[in-house]
Order: sequence, then C-alpha cells, then structure tokens
Amino acid sequence: MNGKTSAVQIRGKELAVRLVRREERAHWRELMREHHYLGFDSIIGESLWYVASVGNEWVALLGWGSAALKCGVRDQWIGWDRELQWRRLHLVANNVRFLMLPAWTQANLASRVLALNVRRLSQDWEVCHGHPVLLAETFVDGRRFRGTCYRAAGWQALGETRGFAKRNDHYWHHGQRKIVLVRPLAPNAVAGLVAPFLPPLKSIGKETATGMEMTLDVNALPIEGEGGLIDLLRTIVDPRKPRGVRHPVVTITGIAILAALSGARSFQAIADWAKGLSREALRKLGSKRWKPPSEPTIRRVLQGLNAAEIDAKTGTWVANQRPLLAGQSIAIDGKTLRGAHDAGQRAPHLLSAILHEEAVVIAQLQVEEKTNEIPKLPELLAPLPLEGALITADALHTQTESASYIVEQKKADYLFIVKENQPTLHQDISDLKLESFPPSAHDNR
Repeated sequence: MNGKTSAVQIRGKELAVRLVRREERAHWRELMREHHYLGFDSIIGESLWYVASVGNEWVALLGWGSAALKCGVRDQWIGWDRELQWRRLHLVANNVRFLMLPAWTQANLASRVLALNVRRLSQDWEVCHGHPVLLAETFVDGRRFRGTCYRAAGWQALGETRGFAKRNDHYWHHGQRKIVLVRPLAPNAVAGLVAPFLPPLKSIGKETATGMEMTLDVNALPIEGEGGLIDLLRTIVDPRKPRGVRHPVVTITGIAILAALSGARSFQAIADWAKGLSREALRKLGSKRWKPPSEPTIRRVLQGLNAAEIDAKTGTWVANQRPLLAGQSIAIDGKTLRGAHDAGQRAPHLLSAILHEEAVVIAQLQVEEKTNEIPKLPELLAPLPLEGALITADALHTQTESASYIVEQKKADYLFIVKENQPTLHQDISDLKLESFPPSAHDNR
C-alpha cells in the first residue's frame, strides 16, 4: 500500500491522512464496529481504507468502495443514460464509512480530514486499482446528520434517495431516505463522465521516474471528416482474412491510438479503456457494434500491422492537431528496445520526437544498423510543422549540420548540450562566462 500522507497542521501538530497498512486493518475494523452506528462488515467492490492521525494518535477512519449501482438524483445530475452509466460507474467512488473517533471533537476537524482524503483519493485509486476516479459520492442519514462536514469540505447536496436498498439481485423499499452528496475530484469531472471518449487514464501532472507524464484528452481531437483520424486510418491494410471479421481494422487501430494518447501502455490497458467507450464513440470509430473489441482481438490485429507505417502516419497527424508548434518544446530522444528482438539479431533502435508538455510521440523512425541517429535527424523532423518551436537534444546531436537544418530549413530554435568531447566549442562557451549574465539580464538580445 502507498505509505505517503496528506497533511496539515492542527494545534501545532501534523494532521495526516494515509492508507491503512495491512497489519492495521484488524484494529481499523474493530474501531469501526465499536463506534460507527452502522457497524462494519465489509466494503463491496474496489475499496480503499484510510486513517487520519495527529502525531501517533488516530483521529478518524474513512472507507471508500464502489459507487451505488443506481441513484436517481446522482444519475440525473451527471446526465448519463443507463448504458453509459454501466460503462463509467467505476470512475465514481463511494464514501461508505466516515468515523470521527470519540476523543476528537474539535471544530472543523472532520471537514479538514475529508479535504485531505479527497485530495489524494484519485491517485491512490489509480495506484491500487489501475484507474483514477472522477467523482466522490456519499449518502447521509438525514434523521441523524445534516452532512455539515461534507458541505464545509466542498461537497454538494443533490437531493434524497427514494429509500430503496439492494439485497442480492433485488431492491426492497425500507423508506429511509438519505441525503446524496457529491464532490468532483478533477476539473470538468462531470464532462469526463459523459464524454464520448474516456478522459486521460493518468492523473494530470502525475510525477513519474522520468519526469511529469502528461496525456491528451482525445475528445478534443478530430475523429471524423476530412483530415480526421478515421480518414487517415482508412489507408491501413487489414492483415486478417475477411471471413469472420467483426471489428474493422480502422476501429481497432483507432481505439489503440486514442487509448495510447490517453495513457494506456499495454494491450490490456487499451482493452480496458475501450470498455468505457460510449456507443457514440464506437460509431465515430467506424464500429457497427455496441461492444468494443476484446484484448485478444486488439493484440492479434495490432501485432499484424506495420508498426513503422502507423507511427509515421499518426505521429504527423497528432502534430498537425496543433496548427502552430511555435513556442512549444520538442525533445529528440533515442532508445534501444532491449528484449524486442529475436536471438542473434540487433535490438531495434528508435529515434523519436516527443512533445515536452504532453510526453506524446509525434514522430518516430528506426535507426538502421549501418548508420546512427545524427543523419536520421532531418528525416525525423522533415514532415513536422516546426516553425517557432524549440528542439532539444543531447550532446550527440550537437552538430553544425543539425543546427543549420533546424534553423534554416525548419525555422525553429535549438537547445543542445555541449560536453568536453567537443573541446573547442566547450572552451568558447566557457570563455563567454555566461554565469555572469542571468537570463533576466539578457533583454532578449
């Protein structure tokens, strides 16, 4: 479990919220059974257990589970139909238990605990269950509580339930209406729940080992019509025999490309992303079926395609979605794919152009065995609209020819690294004593 905490100061001590450790779960259950008016048995579906503490003392316990299958006021507020609700319900988390322990009754403490918990909930959910959540919900018994701490923490009351509960496969009417409260966990969360395509899988601004990993909201990309993704993919040859084909190659490759832009990094992640597509999204991608292709189908089709051809076409298409790359930074990066070759063969080496901000590959080509990255740079950049952009690269590309091509042919700027293996240039830069002139003093000269 994630050991990180979210914290603020209270009375000179740190109030922190973190996930419960495995060895603490028995004590968490015991306290919940003893002090919560509903007791505790289990949490249905995907779940997370939290504890809030001040110093070493436990202050509050929180339990989160899968969203309620049906909730009229919530579903009306979101605006999704039954089918889309079924596909997207996993993006909603239900606060099924919230207990302030008896010794802690300070004003505003409960709302602070809630605020700290909500701040980290989506990222924790992604780490533990493989996907973020966009909306938090809870149900408050109005005969006992008014939901004051939730409202103080920014939650919105939508109305009341009709007084039904689910038992096995049936619903029974107990007549005990509850107040429904919700809190979006991301900007435009509701729009993401009803959009044709799922929002990015990765948490926005999530830090990774290689820096800030960003993704695209593919709902803003042109899918249909002239210049759209489907128009581009119609030129792809289907490697399968026509008999028995259920999903067009255009649909499968379109799903794969958009899922990758949304953060999917495996065949299974692509298939999971596809499960959340609406009928409208599948129609836009050329499918006549209401169910998306399965993981084996996606894997089999993609492995039969010409990967270099797909990369070349889609990379340029993604770059062209930004009419101007002026002011944008593009990194040139070469990588050898270890383990992606047969015994006795050279591991493939790819040279890629990557948008800094979104970490999206917009151009990529293979570097053949008898050459290297340097002469391949112009070929990589040739189809890209780079006027006014900034090209960054490591010391390997600190070459006169590369710099001239970027400036004269592509009308872009460059930022190259200079090491001591180029002693003359390194000494010239050292002689300029640039440390005496901070960027703010240059006045754009």
